[in-house]
Amino acid sequence: MRTCRRALTVLALCLPLAALAEVPVMDGNASSGSSGYPAGGYGTSGAYAGGEAQAPASAQGMLFSQLQQMQQEIAQLRGMLEEQQNEIQQLKQESLERYQDLDQRISSGAVGAANSNSPAAGAIDASGTPTPPAGQTQASSGAEPADPAKEKLFYEAAFDLIKSKDFDKANQAFSAFLRKYPNSQYAGNAQYWLGEVNLAQGNLQGAGQAFAKVSQAYPSHTKVPDSLFKLADVEQRLGNTDKAKGILNQVVAQYPGSSAAQLAQRDLQRLP
Repeated sequence: MRTCRRALTVLALCLPLAALAEVPVMDGNASSGSSGYPAGGYGTSGAYAGGEAQAPASAQGMLFSQLQQMQQEIAQLRGMLEEQQNEIQQLKQESLERYQDLDQRISSGAVGAANSNSPAAGAIDASGTPTPPAGQTQASSGAEPADPAKEKLFYEAAFDLIKSKDFDKANQAFSAFLRKYPNSQYAGNAQYWLGEVNLAQGNLQGAGQAFAKVSQAYPSHTKVPDSLFKLADVEQRLGNTDKAKGILNQVVAQYPGSSAAQLAQRDLQRLP
């Protein structure tokens, strides 16, 4: 009887140990390689695992592509900015040269031709009354009778406005002078300086008309070569290169000894 009890006790103690022996032992790393589940964690095709590996690389590629595109756009913008800066600098230089030319003419006494009594500028007869320059017609309607002293004061007042760089008032003053005294000995010069004033203001159309009128209304005036040269300059600025060349060639051919002809020859060599 005791023997049976001992046998049952031993059997009861061994059964749990046998059950434990049948349970498989799982390694701590088994879940990553020997698990029954897919490596990606979802499904059986491994799509999740593949997406997990490729997503960072794809995002980096997109960022790199966007960065390259931005760099190209920045380079293009810089190129456009540099081009605009060069154009602005060129315009400033041209404007500066125009003003310097005007100041040089003023300081060098270019107005002297207006004060001369040569037939080209309008001679003064024995009675002291100025006669119209050669090629000039009779006074237009609204013109005042000749008054040399008054004309001189009016012209000098207009010219002083140029010296003070008050080009708006100078434009008005020269225009009014030409309306009142179209036959004055100062009219040819006033017409020329009206062109210079318009040029200084950036009014190319007005400047071209004023310069052209010098040779039309005062064909023998000493300012004709200068006015033609300036007219050619205006045509260049307007993009009329062929027309400018024709005028420059006219200056060189008709006024070979003038300073305007020398400048015209220089411009002809520069033009394409």
